[in-house]
Amino acid sequence: MIEVLVVDDDVRVARINAAYVEKVPGFHVAGSAHSAAEALARLDDTPVDLILLDHYLPDGNGLDVVRELRGHGRHTDVIMVTAARDVATVQAAMRHGALQYMVKPFTFAGLRARLEAYAGLRRTLDGGGEAEQAEVDRIFGALSAGSTAPELPKGHSPTTAELVRQVLLSADGALSTQDIAERAGVSRQTAQRYLKLLERSGRVRLSLRYGETGRPEHRYVWVASA
Repeated sequence: MIEVLVVDDDVRVARINAAYVEKVPGFHVAGSAHSAAEALARLDDTPVDLILLDHYLPDGNGLDVVRELRGHGRHTDVIMVTAARDVATVQAAMRHGALQYMVKPFTFAGLRARLEAYAGLRRTLDGGGEAEQAEVDRIFGALSAGSTAPELPKGHSPTTAELVRQVLLSADGALSTQDIAERAGVSRQTAQRYLKLLERSGRVRLSLRYGETGRPEHRYVWVASA
């Protein structure tokens, strides 16, 4: 069984997430916590395989918990489950080793897909041995199985696709290519490549804003369900 700690400041939400986890075969909820201090204390008492970690906690945030764990040499796997949509938080979570980032609200199906992908990843890694490039690619792409991004063609990064998606999700309205590039921290050309891919897959909608002269400005808004 994969032991899971559910961390959320809202007791009701934590209970719902725990119930979701228990419905996925092979997973067991080892406990719940509602603050950073409580989460760290529970991890001292009850080692787990995976943490479903909220970012907004009454005595800190989820990234503080991850930093504390990593600072003590503990590499428990983490999936962020949070309403935090700003790209800076997404980037920080990635840099601190979060395996996935789920934006609230989400469905049971969305969480189940990520948990099943995580279980598949553990099975692959538990096999040990050496990996050819195809196997490496499969390991690194395993957790994208449940994401809302389309299947990516060769030369496209799931990480960059997720950054672009988060920028669009956090926007109040349509954004230009340049706006998206700046917020995601990528070049305009890179942003354009991923936006075209997302538009073709129906995740984003393109509109044109005409000025007095020159070409119309392309503007994008996220339309797929989060």
